[in-house]
Amino acid sequence: MSDSDGWTPDPGAVVMFSTVWCGYCQRLKAQMMRGDIPFTEIDIEANPGAAHFVETHNGGNQTVPTVVFPDGTTMTNPPYKELVAKLESLSG
Repeated sequence: MSDSDGWTPDPGAVVMFSTVWCGYCQRLKAQMMRGDIPFTEIDIEANPGAAHFVETHNGGNQTVPTVVFPDGTTMTNPPYKELVAKLESLSG
């Protein structure tokens, strides 16, 4: 991850904010692993700063998965195909 804000991933990768009990997070994580998409997973229940970041991008709610892309944009609970399309749009 780049150090500009602590949550921005390197090109071609994403940061996924999650919780251990979130089924949507587990599904997206498995899809990214099968698709060889590099990601960093951050548990918002173990990291108050991460929880605050998620809240600021989701109208005050701790909605996960929240994904951060290399350009700093976010998606909340994105379908895998949209996540892939966003990464492809950023790569060229």
